[in-house]
Parts: sequence; structure tokens; C-alpha cells
Amino acid sequence: MITVSNLTMEFGADSSRIRVLDNLNFSLKQGDTVAIVGPSGSGKTTLMQLLAALEQPTHGNIKIGQQILSQLSPDELADFRRDNMGIVFQSFHLIDSLTALANVAIPLDIAGSPDASVRASKMLEKVGLKKRVGHYPQQLSGGEQQRVAIARALVHEPKLILADEPTGNLDDKTGGKIADLLFDLHAQSQSTLVLVTHDMRLAKRCKKLFWLESGKLRVEDNCELSA
Repeated sequence: MITVSNLTMEFGADSSRIRVLDNLNFSLKQGDTVAIVGPSGSGKTTLMQLLAALEQPTHGNIKIGQQILSQLSPDELADFRRDNMGIVFQSFHLIDSLTALANVAIPLDIAGSPDASVRASKMLEKVGLKKRVGHYPQQLSGGEQQRVAIARALVHEPKLILADEPTGNLDDKTGGKIADLLFDLHAQSQSTLVLVTHDMRLAKRCKKLFWLESGKLRVEDNCELSA
């Protein structure tokens, strides 16, 4: 599903250049669940953005399926994300002027799906928001907004789900429900799930743990889940 080769990311120029990610190599299979963990500033979100093709690496390649991301133009990358990825942002990134239904339908509308509203409605029902389809983001709680964001990320049945701190803005109870929802939907779709988190309870639910520190990556299998 994903092959990362010699991935390096640097910011700045000349003497002020900072290497955030240093020659990372790993591969993931379809259906894997991965938690990217590490201290603040270790490059977790940078790695997520590179996997999402929202940033280009300084060196190295990311291959998803049969496609090397660096070989695509900006327009082709946008189409590739639309067709293959579902991204759950930490700050939700919902559009305030659109209802929950319209927010979830966005990926389908962009793809020209003729049944966008029907599919979006069914996905909102899956995440427990059947009665909130006509509500706007400001009328929803933080947990409800996150569920809308998850529904939007999954409505087009992506092969790869990327989630940046999906429970980071939520209280423990609501965060637990969101985590359950995310893993349940992942299990139904057999997609590959990669998430950034500071929450080790959430991380330990994943098959693999990616530890980032000082730009270096250490990969660990969750022995309890692998057995």
C-alpha cells in the first residue's frame, strides 16, 4: 500500500537549515493501522503532511499503490488525494456556511458523484448524526464536529485514512467514542489507517507504532495485536 524510501525533510536555508525528518524508510500493507508518536516538534505532523501529499520532501520518495507522489503535478496530486485518501484534520476544517450534510458531501461533489447527498446522509447516520444533517458547524459540539470531519474523510471510501490528533481537542469520554468510531469504520472498509497522536491509549490500539524523535524513526509492532 505505502512504501517510503529515504524520506528526508528540511526547512530553512544554509546555516539555518533544520532537518526535521532524516532518511526514513518503511512500508505498510493494506489494512494496517499505524500510530505516529513522539515528543512535540519531532516531525509527526510533517510526516503526515508528506503522506497526504500536502508537502513535498527535500529528498526521497513516497509510493502509494503504484504511484510515486513526486512524479505528479499539483493538479494530479489533488486528484490523487480525492480518489485515494481521507484526511481528518485536528482542527476539523469544516466550512461554517455549509450544513453537516453539505460538508460531508464535498468530496463526492468534487468527484461529480450523482448521489452525493444520499451517500453523505448514510455516512452521517453511520457516525450517529442522522438528526443533525441540517445543522451548521457552529450548532454542533466539538465531538459532533469531529464526527462530521470523519464522515467527510470516509464518505468516498478511501484506501488510505490519515488522521492528525483525531481526539486531541476532545474530552476523554468524547475522545474515546471518536476513537471507537474511527477504528470501527476502518474495520468495515479495510482501509489503511495512519494517525498522529499524543495519546498512548489510542496509539496502542494500532498494529504498528512509529516512534519519531530527532528526525529518526523507530518502528515497533504491537505484539498484543499481532499475536
